[in-house]
Amino acid sequence: MSDYFDTLARLLRDRGVPDHRITATVDDLTAYAQESGADPEEEFGPVAEFAAQLGPEPEPETGGPAEGTWVWTADIFADEQRLNEFGDQGWEVEKVDRLGRFVSHRDPERAQRWEYRREVVLARGRSLTERLAPDGWEPCGTWFHYEYFKRPRAASVGPAAAIDSPPPAAGRQLFFSRRFYLLAVLLLVACVLAVVGAARTSGSEATGFTVGAVVGATAVIVALWLLSRRRDH
Repeated sequence: MSDYFDTLARLLRDRGVPDHRITATVDDLTAYAQESGADPEEEFGPVAEFAAQLGPEPEPETGGPAEGTWVWTADIFADEQRLNEFGDQGWEVEKVDRLGRFVSHRDPERAQRWEYRREVVLARGRSLTERLAPDGWEPCGTWFHYEYFKRPRAASVGPAAAIDSPPPAAGRQLFFSRRFYLLAVLLLVACVLAVVGAARTSGSEATGFTVGAVVGATAVIVALWLLSRRRDH
């Protein structure tokens, strides 16, 4: 397992990813693999392909990094809003990677506006794609049971969708909403209360209480998380 993540760290470093990001990413992935007991290559795919998803292309010797590519993410409370905000700046999503990040690109010379929508997909199939296709929507990524669709704004506004002077990309990659942080705080408080409660019991009862409280709190947060992403169109 260590060989896989050592190679991943080296490949990310070759791609110019900052050391602090490499350390955080590799630590998180290692912890996940250890907890799940999964083989890293089976879970994440070949290490070279996985590194290509996590980091930008290496800088060529005769020039700078590739222009017009941006990888970013937002929480489930803000993703659709951010997609349309950045789509209006000309960013087209190519896919959603395994970490739930939007891999986007924009041609600075021929930028056009894009619009996005998110749908809940409980069973995989072509019916939803076929239903939306006549209106110009095409799938651009999947994250768990959510399917993202895009279409050029030209489908609704015509030539006005062209962008003469696209604004620069945002200087960050993470866009988390207040509701996301609120959920994180609630989960932290629930865990603290569980530990405090366990401290007042003893022996196996303490362990059982702590585990039960943490699992229960996590289940509530996950349920709220999933419900928050449901929407009616």
